[in-house]
Amino acid sequence: MLNDRVLGYIDELIPERNELLMSMERYAKENSVPIMELSGIEAMLQLLRIQQPKTILEVGTAIGYSALRMVFAIPQTTVVTIERDEERSALAEKYIEMAGKQDQIHLIKGDALEVEEEVKAFAPFDCIFIDATKGKYKQFFELYSGYLSDNGIIITDNVLFKGLVCETNFETRRMRSLMKKLNDFNKFIMNHHDFDTVILPVGDGVAISKKR
Repeated sequence: MLNDRVLGYIDELIPERNELLMSMERYAKENSVPIMELSGIEAMLQLLRIQQPKTILEVGTAIGYSALRMVFAIPQTTVVTIERDEERSALAEKYIEMAGKQDQIHLIKGDALEVEEEVKAFAPFDCIFIDATKGKYKQFFELYSGYLSDNGIIITDNVLFKGLVCETNFETRRMRSLMKKLNDFNKFIMNHHDFDTVILPVGDGVAISKKR
């Protein structure tokens, strides 16, 4: 991972977002809502600008920040996004409406492991973005990778988890279990016979898996 000084320098170079996105960033910070780190999302958006996906599946809407960043960056894309938390999904709906992007962002409310039937109606997807419960990453990947288009990519955030995936001593059993699952997932995608994967040490660690 890059040191804090370099990360701060990169973040300062990133142009300001529009007022709606900046207000969402402030809300997320003040209310401890997990949204993608600036350097990580900028790297992802640049990749999407190159790929120009027509359809994106997002596993983990939170308040709709990443979904809006994606449709602002790729105006012709459609995002199908899943969120199980009722409070966050309600906020996402509000922000999506404020942005006037209801026609481009389709919010599915429910557990991502239980709404496959709803999701597959929108398939195939040119990109799948996973940013939800870390301990279930492997399940999300296995469930939805089958709905990826032939030249599609899967982007997974938080795979380095503040660098803690490199540590071995944890105070709580929960953290030990989470890091084991995340490490197992990283090994799983790096050795997957259907995908070529790289992990970029930007943001909180971003894995990019390209279908072979």
